[in-house]
Amino acid sequence: MNRLARLAGFGKREQDHEDEVAALAADTGRDAVEEPPVVVDVEALRESIVTALRGVHDPEIPVNIYDLGLIYTIDIAADGTVAVEMTLTAPGCPVAGMMPLMVKQAVARVEGVGEVDVALVWDPPWTQERMSDEARLQLGLM
Repeated sequence: MNRLARLAGFGKREQDHEDEVAALAADTGRDAVEEPPVVVDVEALRESIVTALRGVHDPEIPVNIYDLGLIYTIDIAADGTVAVEMTLTAPGCPVAGMMPLMVKQAVARVEGVGEVDVALVWDPPWTQERMSDEARLQLGLM
């Protein structure tokens, strides 16, 4: 009987099959039990993502997009997949085409992040009330 047939357990009792799998694993230097999938610490990853987003600036406004309130949601799955909903200060913003790509690239560079999806949304519309106090102070609005 060939190795594949033995691994599949053809003509063997269940215990014999388990013994064969363990022996094969020992031959290859791998564990017979699969390792569980990596689960990320979502809150630690969120902090790193926010830090990365604070490094992205709207070219027309000298404040980062996170403190401007342009990031509406950051959803992080246990496998590191990240979905971001963001908006712009105005629908006619000249950087509308490149800003989501800038956000995607910044988030993707964070260690532990898997696939990144960025959605540009217009509802609810952005207002100055979404800005952090630091952003208002920097722009002279306080």
